Amino acid sequence: MNHILSASQFNKGLIYKILLSAKKMETALNKGRVTKKLHDKIVACLFFEPSTRTRLSFETAVLRLGGQVIGMENGSVSSSAFKGESIPDTIKIVHGFADLIVMRHPQNGSAEVAAKTSKVPIINAGDGGNEHPTQSLLDLYTIKQETGRLENLTFTMVGDLLYGRTIHSTLTMLSLYPKNKFIFVAPKQLKLPEKYKAMLKNRKVSFKETENLAEGLKFADVIYMTRVQKERFSSKAEYEKLKLAYVFDAESLKQIKKSAVILHALPRVGEIAEVVDKDPRAAYFRQAQNGLYVRMALLQYALGLM
Repeated sequence: MNHILSASQFNKGLIYKILLSAKKMETALNKGRVTKKLHDKIVACLFFEPSTRTRLSFETAVLRLGGQVIGMENGSVSSSAFKGESIPDTIKIVHGFADLIVMRHPQNGSAEVAAKTSKVPIINAGDGGNEHPTQSLLDLYTIKQETGRLENLTFTMVGDLLYGRTIHSTLTMLSLYPKNKFIFVAPKQLKLPEKYKAMLKNRKVSFKETENLAEGLKFADVIYMTRVQKERFSSKAEYEKLKLAYVFDAESLKQIKKSAVILHALPRVGEIAEVVDKDPRAAYFRQAQNGLYVRMALLQYALGLM
């Protein structure tokens, strides 16, 4: 079984293999020549938190590859989790129905808990504020598509770096590549967790922290905006105070390189102005589309079919 639980399980060789397979999936889809490698497989998509891009891209990927999908869209209230059923008990049931389980859950570490019980591969589609490894792989695919490389780049990551699971996983993968640098822009309440800074120091990766957006924008090859995640806050007042701490707008476009790339895992809730969408440097909708190709590759990898 090839569980996909954390960005830390990927080395550069495996990342290259996944991204190469994703490119083949994109080409095959565009030519209408996708091999139905999942023709006899059933994939369970268990989503205990809301999702648009991740859930639909995984389900589309299964269908494009000839498989079938079962699952739940809002498992926290539509499944026995609402009655108090534990993650291990849910997995013990579902792994008897499916060949692979894709799971999103609000609890940090929930994917690891599921994997310890499951008899089929588990793909972590986001576990609380912890990680989102499949998003990271589509981020790297997009960066490679947009810039032509994954090394010798300056990344400015903006917003909710404390709870931003996409940031946690993506910087873990990007820090494997030589000469990459990071600028972290966040209010002090949402700074990057210490364990990720320790990882970067251990890997001898250069990084800087600031609360000044303009300072982070002018040197960036890739700007990664994030939303402040309302669902992680216990205080509504604190969320309201921080939710639009940074807004990338028309003025921001004037401050970045002509060759820069603007990313966002989406959804946005005001931190990128709609006027930015028209700029060719805005790659976030292309980024979302790339999720389909990468997840087609990941399904095959997890099932040993790549």
